[in-house]
Amino acid sequence: MIDVNSGQLYHWIALFIWPFFRIAGYVMVAPLMGQNAVPVRVKIGFSVLLSVIVAPLVQSVPTTPIMSLEGFGLLLEQLVIGIAMGLCMKMAFSAVQAAGEYIGMQMGIGFATMYSPDTGANSVVISRFLDIIAILLFLAFDGHLFMIQILANTFTQLPIGQFNFNPEAWKMIAVYGKTVFSAGFLLALPMVTALLLMNLAMGILNRSAPQLTIFSVGFPLTLGVGMILLMISMKNMGPFMEHLIFDTMKFIQLLIATMKAP
Repeated sequence: MIDVNSGQLYHWIALFIWPFFRIAGYVMVAPLMGQNAVPVRVKIGFSVLLSVIVAPLVQSVPTTPIMSLEGFGLLLEQLVIGIAMGLCMKMAFSAVQAAGEYIGMQMGIGFATMYSPDTGANSVVISRFLDIIAILLFLAFDGHLFMIQILANTFTQLPIGQFNFNPEAWKMIAVYGKTVFSAGFLLALPMVTALLLMNLAMGILNRSAPQLTIFSVGFPLTLGVGMILLMISMKNMGPFMEHLIFDTMKFIQLLIATMKAP
């Protein structure tokens, strides 16, 4: 007969609860799993599964009672760490979505929108298309496995309840937000430049030959050239996303090291 006392039972519950909140914070915000299209039950189940796997890696469990004010603060701290990691990774995919918005507007199909389960709002179809490609590349690069490894390593680098949170980490996240605009603009720059030059040429042509209606010729031409340029740029999408994803992972590791106040 197995004899389990209340102390052992509490230790087992705490060993699961503390990692669960950190992992759930990441899953709630991270790309792919954090989308609104993913049911909440799936998110909770995935977090529970990862918590059971990661629990043995937790070196020490806080003796703070979970149902206390201090325990609530520790749970909130774990949630914040997970959300911060997921938010940084989400910025990389937001850059791709921003690039799609720039390209779609320049192609003249800004009115062609569709519902995006990631943002919960309508987005340009080009943006949604590039977002799907980015997610598939993320899975192809085993980015989800690398992120799980980084998440598991945080329990060694940031022991639960045994470090002082460094406020400078919030400044790093805010500064890294520029990636959404800079990386998105770099991804869209070749197509935007080519389409801008073509629109400029169409404007000059329309001035020299007014009988050539810009709306009847320019829009189909811009759309057709844009599609061709989009197909050509797809071969560069893989290296760009690989660089962006792994740079974001390096930043997340730097962020975790900064979170621990010296």
